[in-house]
Amino acid sequence: MVGAGALAPFLIRAHCAESPIDDVALWNHRPERAEQVARELKAQGLPVRAITDLEAAIREADIVSSATLSSTALIKGAWLKEGAHLDCVGAFKPSMRETDDVAITRASLFCDTRAGAMKEGGDYAQPLAASLITSSDIKADLFDLSRGTHRGRANAKEITMFKSVGTAIEDLAAAIAVWQRVK
Repeated sequence: MVGAGALAPFLIRAHCAESPIDDVALWNHRPERAEQVARELKAQGLPVRAITDLEAAIREADIVSSATLSSTALIKGAWLKEGAHLDCVGAFKPSMRETDDVAITRASLFCDTRAGAMKEGGDYAQPLAASLITSSDIKADLFDLSRGTHRGRANAKEITMFKSVGTAIEDLAAAIAVWQRVK
């Protein structure tokens, strides 16, 4: 987990709920914040530890989740191992960036909404503006994946990236799920 802000505990819980994860390395530009969040989550039974070597952690990670306000790339594509999945929910403005160009060109690209990811999120908007990628390089959005019109990962060695900038439909779906569960 790259970033120890407000979203980090929710992202860690979500990934742990959906995948058999036995180790979560948590990095933050302020190490004391990563240590604090790791202690809180470990007390809740989650396998979280604070780390300071982001490169080493990413090189070992099967899933890299990032939620930062960075304006410069923190995640280098050269660090991603075969089969890694990159989940970026930060960098929600065109001027922000969590990944470098190598990550973008090595990964199969997915997003929550094409319009949002291509215009709002710097991770895709900047490479698009620089003609490093084209809109057709984004293989599918959340609608395609949810409907099954795109299968997602093609093979076990493929590096995948999902860019989320947020959309009201996601909030509505979450609200409906909570409402149905409480009802």
